[in-house]
Amino acid sequence: MESAVLLSTAYLAPVEYYFQMCNHPQVIVEAHCNYIKQTYRNRCVIATAAGCQTLSIPVVKSDSLKCRTKDIRIAEHGNWRHLHWNAIISAYNSTPFLEYYEDDFRRFYEKPAGFLFDFNEELRELICSLLDISPKISYSSEYITSIQPEVLDLREAIHPKKEPYIQNPNPYHQVFEMKYGFQANLSIIDLLFNKGPESVFLLLK
Repeated sequence: MESAVLLSTAYLAPVEYYFQMCNHPQVIVEAHCNYIKQTYRNRCVIATAAGCQTLSIPVVKSDSLKCRTKDIRIAEHGNWRHLHWNAIISAYNSTPFLEYYEDDFRRFYEKPAGFLFDFNEELRELICSLLDISPKISYSSEYITSIQPEVLDLREAIHPKKEPYIQNPNPYHQVFEMKYGFQANLSIIDLLFNKGPESVFLLLK
C-alpha cells in the first residue's frame, strides 16, 4: 500500500502541512476528532512588519465539553473577517504575487462562513489549485484510533506550540527577512505570495 499522511484540518495551514501533502500520495483529513483550542484548526501565523502575527478565527462555544471539529461553527463577532483580511493585505502588500492571488482569497472574507471545517477545506482546495497540486484527499468517517504502519499520523504533531515536524525544505526570500531573518514554517500564504508558481518546487523533497 502507498504511504499516507493523516492530518487535522487547518486554517491557512503552515508550510510543513503542504509539504506533507506534496510528498504523500494519499492524504487523510481527520473530521471526527474533538475540537482542541489553540491549534492550527482555527489559527495561522503570518509575517508582518512588526514580526509574526497570529490570526485566530473565533468559534461558537459548544454546550458540551467535547465537540467534533466538523461540528464547530464560526462565530461572527469581533469583525474577524475584516481584521484578518486587512492584516493579510498589510503584511503582504509588497510581495511579488499578492496581486495575482488577491481576488481568489478575498471572497473568503466577504461573507459569513458556517462551519470551520468546511471553511478550512474550501481554502485548502483553493491553495492546492494555486500550488498546482492534486493530493488524493479522503476524510475519516469516524475518529481514527488504529493507525496502520504505512500511515504517518501528524494530527497533533503539526502544532503552533511544537517544533515543526519537518523544517522548511528550502528557505525562500521573505519581505521582512532583512529585519527578522528567515522565519520558517509560516502560513502557506507567506510562501505563495512571495514565490508564486515556484512555491511547489520548494515543497517537493
